[in-house]
Amino acid sequence: MVNVLKVLVVDDSAFARMLVKRRLLSESDFAQVESAADGVAALRKIAEFEPDVVTLDVQMPRMDGLSALEEIMGTHPTPVIMLSGLTDRDSSTTLRSLELGAVDFFLKPDAESIREGDAFAGLVQMVRQASSVPLDKLASADEALMRMAVENEMNRATRSPKKAPSGKSTLKNVCVIASSTGGPKALSQLFPQLPVLDDTGYLVVQHMPAGFTNSLANRLNGASDLEVREAKDRDELKPGMALMAPGGFHMELKTGNRIRLNQNPTIHGVRPAADLTLKSVAKLYGSSTVAAVLTGMGVDGRDGIRAIKQAGGSTCSEHESTCAVYGMPKAVEEAGLSDVVVPIDKIASVIHELLEAKSAKAIGV
Repeated sequence: MVNVLKVLVVDDSAFARMLVKRRLLSESDFAQVESAADGVAALRKIAEFEPDVVTLDVQMPRMDGLSALEEIMGTHPTPVIMLSGLTDRDSSTTLRSLELGAVDFFLKPDAESIREGDAFAGLVQMVRQASSVPLDKLASADEALMRMAVENEMNRATRSPKKAPSGKSTLKNVCVIASSTGGPKALSQLFPQLPVLDDTGYLVVQHMPAGFTNSLANRLNGASDLEVREAKDRDELKPGMALMAPGGFHMELKTGNRIRLNQNPTIHGVRPAADLTLKSVAKLYGSSTVAAVLTGMGVDGRDGIRAIKQAGGSTCSEHESTCAVYGMPKAVEEAGLSDVVVPIDKIASVIHELLEAKSAKAIGV
């Protein structure tokens, strides 16, 4: 393989910089790896070095990762992967960074993981994938901040007080949403637009480590008229509710609309896996199922979408033009399983139309 990739590793820990740099340079397709100890030094290095990808620590002195990301996206747009710890502060900052244009994040391994195996193999793959993300997909921080500020202000002005799901409402339709790389940003655009229907519940599978899905669900809850939260074992899915699979757990919907979580082996290398959730919903709800596959790497979701289609359900997928990584939607589309393919800003309206059609058919309209 030809040496082509240039990477800038930004971390205030000299040990972390050494480990990441050494691991990347062990691969034949990495031509140069430079490093910087904080955000201020990183900005100088980016201008000189012009890296293909930047790995950026979340917590650093002088200029932290989030501030550095805003400067990078505003002055030298470059694919960025955040390196995050597992604290509440780190998870909140990391999710914010994904909304502002970071491609993905990598959870820092602990000392035991570093001693026992190839703790940075996942980061190597992320860097490769990030290097292929077109620069026009990386909105500047100013654009992203302005868009989110306007959307949040509009949401506050128009949103009525959130209503708890009614115990009298009957769950008749289920919508499953699957996403991976680029998903948090896509979901933040999607959820303010999703309809609250008195016969529909939502299930969300986003590939993320444990500890981050709860923060993401809380952020989406604040931006949506739906009640959005991380799922717990034996939760009941109700109309007006969206339950997100917790990181590290597969999620299935069982009889009585009860959530069952498990830590069975990974599927396609991920847990939670959308395929498992989709298949469980297809079995219970059949033609009353709507599924959407958003941006992400890999093929998770394809087999589950096939089960939805075979059961008479409806499907849509995100168009390549708005995907950070056109992997999961591509797998679904190439298999001929997408009823509708649209950009992320059209997904909510398609979901609404598909759900309303199912509700109308159920009552014979």
